[in-house]
Amino acid sequence: MSESPSARPTYEQARDELADVVRQLEQGGVTLEQSLALWERGEQLAGVCQSWLDGAKARLDAALADGQAAQQDA
Repeated sequence: MSESPSARPTYEQARDELADVVRQLEQGGVTLEQSLALWERGEQLAGVCQSWLDGAKARLDAALADGQAAQQDA
């Protein structure tokens, strides 16, 4: 993904747009080309969401490790 950090949607924005993409695909009534474009956008959005979740997990893991180290030093 080559988006600049400022152009990257928030987790909530990406999640909401992904939900909308899924709704459109489930409803049908779009051409094959539109379906493919929606699918590709959905894959991009899923990647953005996963990136946010991975980053949040890393931050939590680091905070927990720091807390455990502080307890051992005390």
